[in-house]
Amino acid sequence: MTQTSSDDPVRPHTPRSRPPRIHRAWWVAAVAFTALVGAAAFRATPGVMIEPLHEEFGWSRATISAAISVNIVLYGLTSPFAAALMERFGMRRVVAAALLLVSAGSGLTVFMTASWQLVLLWGVLVGLGTGSMALAFVATVTGRWFVKRRGLVTGVLTAGTATGQLLFLPLLAVVIEDRGWRTASLTVAAVALAVVPLVVWLLRDRPEDVGLTAYGAEGPAPAAPQSGAALRALTSLFAAARTRPFWLLAGAFAICGASTNGLVATHFVPAAHDHGMPTTMAAGLLAVIGVFDLIGTVASGWLTDRFDPRVLLGAYYALRGVSLLLLPLLFADTVHPPMLFFIVFYGLDWVATVPPTIALCREHFGEDGAIVFGWVLASHQVGAGVVALLAGLVRDHFGAYDPAWYGAGALCAVAAAMSLAIRRRA
Repeated sequence: MTQTSSDDPVRPHTPRSRPPRIHRAWWVAAVAFTALVGAAAFRATPGVMIEPLHEEFGWSRATISAAISVNIVLYGLTSPFAAALMERFGMRRVVAAALLLVSAGSGLTVFMTASWQLVLLWGVLVGLGTGSMALAFVATVTGRWFVKRRGLVTGVLTAGTATGQLLFLPLLAVVIEDRGWRTASLTVAAVALAVVPLVVWLLRDRPEDVGLTAYGAEGPAPAAPQSGAALRALTSLFAAARTRPFWLLAGAFAICGASTNGLVATHFVPAAHDHGMPTTMAAGLLAVIGVFDLIGTVASGWLTDRFDPRVLLGAYYALRGVSLLLLPLLFADTVHPPMLFFIVFYGLDWVATVPPTIALCREHFGEDGAIVFGWVLASHQVGAGVVALLAGLVRDHFGAYDPAWYGAGALCAVAAAMSLAIRRRA
């Protein structure tokens, strides 16, 4: 019988021929979900912080958007290296360190007095921390611990970010309104810090570490590569960059990021506020997106296990583009049925693109699929960062966000065409 390490709280005490009633993979998935929710507590804040920071410091929306842009881009660029670091040092260490970075970056913002400090703390520190727990973490967990139900578990874990938004966005909006943005920043720091002990206690790197095989596996997994983390991340990128599917996936996912994290997540609340809607009400609508995102992403994982992921991506992007073209007509000082329909639909579609994108990365890039997806995610965040900044400039120049919504809608049509152009691998 294989023994666990001395720091493992659950020591196997039954023969390997009698596996536990609940496979350890499900506990690992639950801890990963909780960690993603903790990280998402910060991801929920940018949209509700733009106006308070603008009012207190007099910084332009473009300046604040620049800090958000740095955060989003670093979130993406860190992801492939974080996936490789998890191969080298283990998920538990990397995720615990990432949560500590998020807590420090968010907590220290209460002392800032200049915009460069906002970029350093909100942009750099928290960008590096959240990037280390990006969706490449999801791909690593599902790739190591699951053979069966990968698509479903990918959808559930991806929805962790939506659940974090659901839990914290309305709370943070109320806290900012009643207590100020500093209290909201400290709340986020406390939440991220509280998840660290749970990660250290329960998260394990591989099934073999606790004498198990992956859920649904018929035998032990092959040995993990032992090359350096940075070298493997770069090698995987150079190999993938010589293929057509990589550029199609990366291009489509960049548009995905532009139309979600970069535009809606960052600028929906101030755009609604421009039309007279209270900030707390607009934040509540984004939280509803989080509810339906949870449903849509899990459903997308289930569909990915059964249907062609290229067709799913094409449909998701096309429908998203139509909804963004209609959004400028829906803003008002209160919530009405057409806006609710947009919120429900956009929630179902928000990150439904992730499970089929991960599936295509695994299909085309094999064991390096998680790291390659990290680079694809980097393109997602670069697209998001660019549009977060551009939308702020559009608002400052035109006095409204309408051109940004129309441009994003047109880009989604391009993403749909790129997804359908990917060839399946035999």
